[in-house]
Amino acid sequence: MAETSAKGESLLFLTDEQLRKGIEAMFFAYRGFTADPDRILETMDYGRAHHRAIHFINRSPGLTVSGLLALLGVTKQSLNRVLRTLFEDGLVEARVGKTDKRERRLHLTEKGAALERALSDAQRARMRAAYRAAGPQAVQGFRTVLEAMMDPEMRRQYLGLREEAQ
Repeated sequence: MAETSAKGESLLFLTDEQLRKGIEAMFFAYRGFTADPDRILETMDYGRAHHRAIHFINRSPGLTVSGLLALLGVTKQSLNRVLRTLFEDGLVEARVGKTDKRERRLHLTEKGAALERALSDAQRARMRAAYRAAGPQAVQGFRTVLEAMMDPEMRRQYLGLREEAQ
């Protein structure tokens, strides 16, 4: 127990060099994490913004455009460009809201759901392998670190999505 406590305490006093190594690891891990989906998206002339939109529309079917805008934290103009291509290519459809007819509720089409599965399967495989290699304590620690790095509003959004899934 004392050994675990000593290890935990040493993490509170990281040197700049240790932090730099962590930052660099995150850069390279992100490149790896996005590499497989990027290859799929490239064949369609799509980018990561398309991936993020597809991911969150799949995660919350019926999400409004304004809700997606808030989740992604992008400009309305940028999101409209992304959504326009997803609509035109038959990956996303907008349905009129049941209570508010002005709302556009976003849903993936079958084609969009198939693309989302391909993108997510690639990332899940990479995450699963990394989590298995690291072990359960590291997985929880990694999630804790990521959540601690989020701005408070982003953390609220993230935790809200987790609650929806339960």
